[in-house]
Amino acid sequence: MAGMESGFDLGQEMRAWVSPSLIEANYILSLSRLELQDVIAAEMEANPALEMDERQTCPLCGSVLDGTFCTTCLVSQRTTPDPESYEDFPEQLVNASSTRDDSDDFDPMTLVASDMSLPEQILADARTILEPGEYPIAEYLVDALDDRGFLTVDLNEVADLTGLPLETLTGVLEVIQDVAPVGVGARDLKECLLLQLRYLEETAQTVPPQVARIITSHLGEFGAHKYGQIAKDLNLTAEEVEDARTFIRTHLNPFPLQVQAAKSWRSPTNSAYVAPDVIISIKDDELRVEVVDTKHFHLRMSPIYDRLAGDLGRKRSTVKASAQGSGANGGADGHVNGRGDGAGGSISQTVPYSSVASDADRAHVRQYAGRAKLFISNIHQRRETLLKITLCLCELQESFLRGGVRELRPLTRAVVAQQVGVHESTVSRATANKYVMLPTRKVIPFSDFFTPSLSIKDVIKELIDREVKKGEPLTDRRICDLLLQQGIRIARRTVAKYRAELGILPSTMR
Repeated sequence: MAGMESGFDLGQEMRAWVSPSLIEANYILSLSRLELQDVIAAEMEANPALEMDERQTCPLCGSVLDGTFCTTCLVSQRTTPDPESYEDFPEQLVNASSTRDDSDDFDPMTLVASDMSLPEQILADARTILEPGEYPIAEYLVDALDDRGFLTVDLNEVADLTGLPLETLTGVLEVIQDVAPVGVGARDLKECLLLQLRYLEETAQTVPPQVARIITSHLGEFGAHKYGQIAKDLNLTAEEVEDARTFIRTHLNPFPLQVQAAKSWRSPTNSAYVAPDVIISIKDDELRVEVVDTKHFHLRMSPIYDRLAGDLGRKRSTVKASAQGSGANGGADGHVNGRGDGAGGSISQTVPYSSVASDADRAHVRQYAGRAKLFISNIHQRRETLLKITLCLCELQESFLRGGVRELRPLTRAVVAQQVGVHESTVSRATANKYVMLPTRKVIPFSDFFTPSLSIKDVIKELIDREVKKGEPLTDRRICDLLLQQGIRIARRTVAKYRAELGILPSTMR
């Protein structure tokens, strides 16, 4: 039987190794601005060495203020009084008007949608139905809703104060009741329950016929549990009254704004909120690029952790000694006490943190200080990468930024990567799921810069719009021929694909 032998074989192998810091940097680069806000908030909560540098910024240009003074705008930013509420002065409803400043100092970020509160959502939906002159009325009525969702003002009194017709106020209130959570905007409990009952009937919910009669005429008796009197007055059986009681308790709520459905209520739209990561503007006939988070995220390491980490980084203790007195042995023979003085001299010593802290404390400082430095570095690298890529896009697609979608030129991420000096995957990661605001204040995804078919789609849409005015439906083949006359050579099936992506029906159905 052969003996068994064991040994070690050494071999060389070359393979790519990705460091954890590179993985973290790539992850930060791939985040959109809204996602980055959540990551920064989570990191600040987990890392005590990371702080947000609170800086007051100019509301006009976004520059950091020096006290109350903006060195960029050369104007003093002072607090202005808040406008007085309509609730305190209802007569302002008549003369209220809204304006928008379209001057050069207009902040484009005010056009970006944000997550709205419930009153703001109600007003936003109501404005889609109301006339502009009725907007102040809706704002006043929404401000007058209490915690339950009930209207706390009398429409007759509002009509007397403002001089507006009662019918106008009632019409605006009905619009608010339609767009708000069910039951909100009611003037009393009876109206609140009837609004909920009407909604259930409109949604094909089976409602016992006696429920509306009880709410309309005997709501007080119902609250006082006088079921026998209700059955006698309305000629109902005890079972019918019991069924009505069960239905009301199960499906209706006297506090419509406090139920979970109202707290989680959102505007009935599938459109997602979009916030630009980069803003491109034209100033003095030059394209300017701004990475948005540069204004908002001012991260720094905590001064305490910064000092402690510096102490740990020093290899030697800082010692300052000075000899005082006279004689050849004055300093050597002197006795050092707790005050640092002696017969022949004195010695003062600065003791660093590293010499008095425990191993656990030193490890804690090293870990979180290094983590904070790496995180801040990754945020800075994300800004620089986004800035370089956007500047390159401004140079390569300047005609598109100035002239519109017709001027969009074919461009690939590989070309941008070569111009910037990074890998193509870095460009893909930096532009994925991110948006840019154009000089026209239109927000588009970065991917549109690399989609030359957008210009062709715009031409196809214009041809079909022109066809509608003439009343001559164009076939895909005819559209293909017209595009060829303009120097655009594409196949008929490509025209059909682009037309379908635009949501336009075939010529036989138009």
